[in-house]
Amino acid sequence: MTLLVGDVDQMYGTKVLTSFTLYPGKAYIEIRGQLYNRTPLPQTFLWWANPAVSVNEYTQSIFPPDVHTVYDHGKRAVSRFPIAKGEYYKHDYSEGVDISRYKNIPVPTSYMAETSKYDFVGGYDYKKEAGLLHVADHHFSPGKKQWTWGCGEFGKAWDRNLTDEDGPYIELMTGVYTENQPDFSWLKPFEEKVFTQYFMPYKKVGAVKNASIHAALNLELTCQKAKIVVYATEEYADAEIVMEQNGTVLLLSGLHCVWRW
Repeated sequence: MTLLVGDVDQMYGTKVLTSFTLYPGKAYIEIRGQLYNRTPLPQTFLWWANPAVSVNEYTQSIFPPDVHTVYDHGKRAVSRFPIAKGEYYKHDYSEGVDISRYKNIPVPTSYMAETSKYDFVGGYDYKKEAGLLHVADHHFSPGKKQWTWGCGEFGKAWDRNLTDEDGPYIELMTGVYTENQPDFSWLKPFEEKVFTQYFMPYKKVGAVKNASIHAALNLELTCQKAKIVVYATEEYADAEIVMEQNGTVLLLSGLHCVWRW
């Protein structure tokens, strides 16, 4: 089932067609964007998907494991991630604070990943044991962002103004052809760009370490033991979990497992 939404920019003439598709037996929504410059002149565009995600004291923003630095808008400020150790958005985090946790951010705050070679970003509620992931090829969709009004009185007042009874939320934003805001991208004269993004639910996984439209995976290593959790978006009757270390296939809980360093 597909829903089509289209429009033409009245100022610059750019034509946009967006399709939202659900597939039988698959637990994700596909978003396909088409941008077409109908003019003989170069035109700019800015594309960020922007779902609002319910949050609470148990919520964590799940960025890929190679994200160690985040920026605000225009890269005016920078912070280590997930443990901030300096001033960010005029708030002192010098004691070392995990800003991936909603409860630890007291003021309105944006952060965008500096760079990542992974194709996912998302959020997870440890009380509900469930979350939301965005999946798209990072070569054209590098933008990975969280925005929150903050878990303070100012932010909670805005939550009351902007929601009915849903409570606080974050904006889990994903950018195409840009990694920061408001960095615009270009369409050459008569150029068309086509791209695909996916949003998918998952549960019982925890802090995702990698994901595709087929599955979300978490790997945690403690005391020489490995805990693997995989959540698939469709049924795979003959699936195996394979873990490999230095080319050697290991066995874990009766499943083939792969350990890569």
